[in-house]
Amino acid sequence: MSILIKNGIVVNPAGTMTADVLTSGGRVSVAGQHSLNYKSDTVIDAAGMYILPGGIDPHVHMHLPTAAGYSSDDFRSGSRAALFGGTTTIIDFVTPEKDEPLPVALEKRMKEAAISLTDYSFHVSPVGWRNNTPDEINECIRMGVTSFKVYMAYKKTIGLDDEDIYKVMTAVGKSGGIVMVHCETGDEIENLRDRYYRNNQTGPLYHALSRPANLEAAAVKKAIELAAKADCPLYIVHVSSKESLNHIRQARANGQAVYAETCPQYLLLDDSRYKGTFRQTAPYVMSPPLRTTEDNQALWEALADGTLNTVGTDHCPFTMAQKETGKEDFRKIPGGAGGVEHRLSLLYTYGVLTNRLTFNQIVNLYSSAPAAIFGLSPQKGIMTAGSDADLVIWNPEPESVISVKSHRMNCDINIYDGFPVKGRVEYVIRDGKVVIENERAESAASPGKYLFRTAE
Repeated sequence: MSILIKNGIVVNPAGTMTADVLTSGGRVSVAGQHSLNYKSDTVIDAAGMYILPGGIDPHVHMHLPTAAGYSSDDFRSGSRAALFGGTTTIIDFVTPEKDEPLPVALEKRMKEAAISLTDYSFHVSPVGWRNNTPDEINECIRMGVTSFKVYMAYKKTIGLDDEDIYKVMTAVGKSGGIVMVHCETGDEIENLRDRYYRNNQTGPLYHALSRPANLEAAAVKKAIELAAKADCPLYIVHVSSKESLNHIRQARANGQAVYAETCPQYLLLDDSRYKGTFRQTAPYVMSPPLRTTEDNQALWEALADGTLNTVGTDHCPFTMAQKETGKEDFRKIPGGAGGVEHRLSLLYTYGVLTNRLTFNQIVNLYSSAPAAIFGLSPQKGIMTAGSDADLVIWNPEPESVISVKSHRMNCDINIYDGFPVKGRVEYVIRDGKVVIENERAESAASPGKYLFRTAE
């Protein structure tokens, strides 16, 4: 099957041009001004619209098991919402049970994700250190996963101490992979959480107060130091604070391979959301918590100057009923919120239209940079001959308001409810086939594929 997209404005990180794009056999065949005479099965007139590479969300949690039940989007519903938002590839996580071999956990997760409507890959999380962990890391790499996530928080469950984090980094560095780190100092946070609870301070506000920005920044500094010692590339997830940015900039100035991500919630929401009733504030319980408006502004500036490389969503929605399992104890509120559907519209509306970022920068942040960092280039993240035909046609004109009543995520909460946005996804092409057209999904769309990555 072939598709000719005519008269659109092609946006890649390096530049923008009015051009035509021809796809054939699931690949981009031509992207330029000379494809008008090509014959194709389908012709789409994209005059006045932008043609983008399909989005890559490097940070989602579909069907995540918690004490409050699984996160409310499984791989089918969550990937469907992703497509409506212009995301054609997701990277989820593998979190083994205690003492479960990493390759076994990866294989189980691959089966769970087989219903995904987007292409997909994983980051694997060592949640403990055993003598055979280096062999398990190498086996995961042979299975196509090259990124490994460790947690400095959650020390009672999946978090690691500094010594084991260093061991993981050393093993991954030797194998040519990259380590991602959730940066919050776990021991101090647990002490604060327990102290607030003992003082009968049990509401969502104390979730935020128990995870202050300085404990994130201290963990970022420590992770950078450990990665430098281990000679391992580092990717810092969901950066939320201005203070953390200083450590990232210094590491880059020292020539260290450090990459960093933020999320739309840390750009657009602030800690005033923790003032109110439980039902008003519980939706914003996430880790790290929302910060100040000063942090918001610093993160936008860090996206513009390249300190932050990507924007993921940390998509992990829970229903209000699930949030209410922690009504008497904020420590039991499942942390997370949905966002995979809104990433592009929020970045366009509040980044491009406010002149904080160019559209080329947005494409890099939401697609090209994640592809490059996680070994998906040049098949993903850019429109060039031979790349995968994962494309988004963006109409810049429509105006709408994000609403919990009309979103596609499987959740009765939306932290962006009421946000006005401009522009919408008009078409999504995945693997050379139209899967979204005029806000309607193609019911016969086939599942996506597992993306096998190789270490450098």
